[in-house]
Amino acid sequence: MRLYVGCAMWTHPEWQERPLPPAERLRTYASWCNAVEGNTTFYATPQRRTVESWSRQTDPDFRFVMKLPRTVTHDRRLSGIDNDMNLFLDAIEPLGRRLHALWIQLPASFTDLKALSNLLEGLPPHYRAAVEVRHPAFFENPRAIAQLEAVLTAAAAEWIPFDTTVLFAAGPISAAEHEAQSKKPRLLRRTKALTEFPMVRYHGRDDTAATVAGWEPWVEQTVAWLREGRSPTVFIHTPDNASSRTLARRFHAEVATHLPDLEPLPDPIPTDPMTLF
Repeated sequence: MRLYVGCAMWTHPEWQERPLPPAERLRTYASWCNAVEGNTTFYATPQRRTVESWSRQTDPDFRFVMKLPRTVTHDRRLSGIDNDMNLFLDAIEPLGRRLHALWIQLPASFTDLKALSNLLEGLPPHYRAAVEVRHPAFFENPRAIAQLEAVLTAAAAEWIPFDTTVLFAAGPISAAEHEAQSKKPRLLRRTKALTEFPMVRYHGRDDTAATVAGWEPWVEQTVAWLREGRSPTVFIHTPDNASSRTLARRFHAEVATHLPDLEPLPDPIPTDPMTLF
């Protein structure tokens, strides 16, 4: 019984009390969380040797959810993308089993389910796909919801909800919250899983108490999924993400109070400043 938890990045200035060289940052993060969102690949396909270093820094049971490049999803909108996809899949191949899913984040204006179906059907069979949509129709229109679920189910792909209900529950009280509210989607919460690998992106507030109170429905849902034999992944976001690594572990601990047999997270590598004594 395994729950994967993680953050939107594997390095943050607030996470290291002493500077860490690049080769140690992911290794240290992977001692706190057992999954990570691969957001950087949205902006540029990494060099294969870079991905090889990511693999060396993590245990085989660590999981990456790698976002498709924006040239594929936003610029070309899933059409005429063979070359971009081939370059991307070749680059991330060294992750092997560490690659949990290909994350297909679609723009808020995207509704072309035929193009999405073609992409999913064309993926090599050993890749798992997870799709994040942002068009309001996929959350408010029953017909659109059913059509999207049918496309995803046919390809054994998961639907990733990005739950920002807590983020938008009140006006911003900091610059970080103001920026988050200006950039993140405001959509209805969705809790239905389509596969044995549900995935959730949860966005909280600056206030830890509000963040923790707001994720209680996800604790309950995650416990239910695990009892059904599913293997969920939950990513925790906050406006500045300074506390997200600690909060991800706290979420895992809350689920474990309901499921004592849940596989534990690793013990974090200390990042305290080194001293002579």
